[in-house]
Amino acid sequence: MSLTVGIPRETFPNERRVAVTPGAFDKLSKSGVSFLVEQGAGAAAGFPDEEYKAKGAAIGSREEVFAKSDVILMVRALGANPAQGKADLALMRKGQAIIGFCEPLTALAECDSIAKTGATLLSMELMPRITRAQVMDALSSMATVAGYEAVLVAAKTSPRMFPMLMTAAGTIAPAKVFVIGAGVAGLQAIATAKRLGAVVSAYDVRAAAKEQAESVGAKFVTLDLDAAAAEGSGGYAKAMDEAFYKRQRELMTAVLREQDVVITTAAVPGKKAPILITAEMARAMRPGSVVIDMAAERGGNCELTRAGEVVIENGVTIVGPMNLPSESPYHASQMYAKNITAFLQHLAPKGALAIDANDEIVRETLVTHDGKVVHPRVAALLSPAAA
Repeated sequence: MSLTVGIPRETFPNERRVAVTPGAFDKLSKSGVSFLVEQGAGAAAGFPDEEYKAKGAAIGSREEVFAKSDVILMVRALGANPAQGKADLALMRKGQAIIGFCEPLTALAECDSIAKTGATLLSMELMPRITRAQVMDALSSMATVAGYEAVLVAAKTSPRMFPMLMTAAGTIAPAKVFVIGAGVAGLQAIATAKRLGAVVSAYDVRAAAKEQAESVGAKFVTLDLDAAAAEGSGGYAKAMDEAFYKRQRELMTAVLREQDVVITTAAVPGKKAPILITAEMARAMRPGSVVIDMAAERGGNCELTRAGEVVIENGVTIVGPMNLPSESPYHASQMYAKNITAFLQHLAPKGALAIDANDEIVRETLVTHDGKVVHPRVAALLSPAAA
């Protein structure tokens, strides 16, 4: 029996991405997979229903998609869509697989609710950073888009132009952009700001990031800190103690005063973002300076950040953007579709879903199965919360 894959329309406010684009159907179709797409699912990303139909997909209502599909592929499953996503609980059923972003380390009640439906939940956030899972790494894909978009927001918000210009009215000096955090998002932000003509510098607590930041055009800023323990397993940033962050903030204050734009990217999975720029540090920046806080959804790296808002303090503008990847929905959807369909191919290599807990990729991403929360980290966090 062939596998039916459902692609519902995203219901999170202002979410314009779609989990699977028409072009991603080809490989899965060869495995006998059939697709059922909710009407209008790809419209906001630039993929009309006609393109899905041309690839052999059926178009139906949300209720039909959930009722007839063995696997549901989403960008934001319940957890990453806590308000509107609740309506999908009544549509989920035992044995059905739900794959998407779901904030499993913080949305504990939502994960428990999905478990009670009997559905199997697999989290794209928990994808292990190992070689054979690289093509499935949606966090990195979306961070790439977010880094690019953050610079565009900065360029639009700043009162300065980014490039140096030689004009009849005189020479325009290039803007100075400082990127804090040289992970995937930070590196893309550096490269984008550099392409726009800015003078770019960067900082990261991980020593290994220096060469990477310099390779895309940044001058690396070195602070006198013991940062040997700042990189956790799998290449993710590790939370440090408050004494470390206090010393880091002291050393960074002088650097911030020289910048026109600061882009912060520091986030630790499942934890509140560390405060890297205090209110005092932000107010000490030059009037007209701009802070783009990419960690706004996790509390922010700047103490003055308000998620989804623009705050102006002492002439300094602090922007807390939400859901930056959705600002380039066409290409963000293409990238995500590549990740999630590669994951589905891994789970169903012969057209039938197989949950093999002995496989590292499955084991690390599996959140709920057979009516239980089975991921050890999520279960451990849920136990005291439920007590």
